[in-house]
Amino acid sequence: MASTSLALFSLLLLLLPLLASAKGGFSIELIHRDSPKSPLHDPSKTLFDRVREDARRSIARAERLRHAFSLAASGDTYQSPVIPDAAIYLMEVDVGTPTNKIFAIVDTGSDLIWTDCKPCKDCYPQEAPLFDPKKSSTYRDISCRASTCSYLPEPACSTNGSTCQYTYNYADGSHTSGNLASETFTFRAAGNRSVKIPKVTFGCSHDSQGTFDNSSAGIVGLGTGNLSLVSQLGSVIDKKFSYCFVPHTETSVSSKISFGANAVVSGRNVVSTPLLGQLETLYTVSLQSLTVDNDSIPVNSFAVIIDSGTTLTILDPTLVQSLEQKLTKIIHLPRVQDPEGTFSLCFNVSKNPKEQFPDITFLFDGAALTLSSLNTFVRYDENTVCLAIVAQDDLGVIGNIAQQNFHIGYDLDNQRLSFAPADCTKS
Repeated sequence: MASTSLALFSLLLLLLPLLASAKGGFSIELIHRDSPKSPLHDPSKTLFDRVREDARRSIARAERLRHAFSLAASGDTYQSPVIPDAAIYLMEVDVGTPTNKIFAIVDTGSDLIWTDCKPCKDCYPQEAPLFDPKKSSTYRDISCRASTCSYLPEPACSTNGSTCQYTYNYADGSHTSGNLASETFTFRAAGNRSVKIPKVTFGCSHDSQGTFDNSSAGIVGLGTGNLSLVSQLGSVIDKKFSYCFVPHTETSVSSKISFGANAVVSGRNVVSTPLLGQLETLYTVSLQSLTVDNDSIPVNSFAVIIDSGTTLTILDPTLVQSLEQKLTKIIHLPRVQDPEGTFSLCFNVSKNPKEQFPDITFLFDGAALTLSSLNTFVRYDENTVCLAIVAQDDLGVIGNIAQQNFHIGYDLDNQRLSFAPADCTKS
């Protein structure tokens, strides 16, 4: 009895800093890869360059998502669906004591949190200093016998049988491997305050190769699995998080991700739909129909992924074809071809630059989400506007363009996803 009480007291002492710093919830800046604040920012690229590059990343991510799921369904080698070179949003985070600042990819399509660590002879080149676990007073390797080790898709033990080892293979051939460990993570929250979270389980990578960008230093997973940041924070944030993506054309204002009380989506325009939980790691909802100009396109109800890392919205080819046919009848502009073949429906707006494009309503289970042209069309170049919804067999994804200027909340306790229109530049 005494030992049990002592263990509970020790656990409380560990959680007190987290409970104090996270009380009332907290919000963190999400940095778009093209923002001047991002280490990936390239000032030589125009808005049109960035749109085309994001579109190409979306297609590559979608193809690899589908490939990863096919392997998982067949029982073949595990692959994480996140695509390292498709990073859209980054988070600045301090790791360890004393702290080591990194920019990490933020992704709702991944679980594991990881960063490269010294020694790292086989790691991709990085601009930021590598985290050195030997210099951190709060770093601890996790035992092979710990329950957290079993959360890995392919757990392994070190040669001496004491330390938990991980390996993640990404769907584009990239990989990371190293020690599963615990460490203090410090986030720079809104209001210029620091939120310290002790004993975060993460991958201390000693081997990472592939399509990782040398300006980023790992991944913060926000998926549904036990090792994601959301799952680890758990009851401290009431298993709630939300975000608000500013339009891609805005470069002076950052998006925001919120946890706990700050993540509550409220107001009279809020709509909610159940999270299905059909695919491990990913957040999925049921799409039932599309409506354009009061004309409904029925859908043989299927699960679509709500994804922060995919830019375009991707739907079944038959559904996209029906949508394009209706839009072509409504939009009285000359059609043009996308030279790269990414977009299948584009219009020349040179003579009608202020042409109004129709809203498209996505009906989910119990939630009608009306998207304006901000969420459904993009400028390919000065004279060309394209539908930001493309076709892909056996995959449905609601991308981050469709999510712009919505406050989107995830309630994991009640398995609900909520949407509310918002001006994300002011939220």
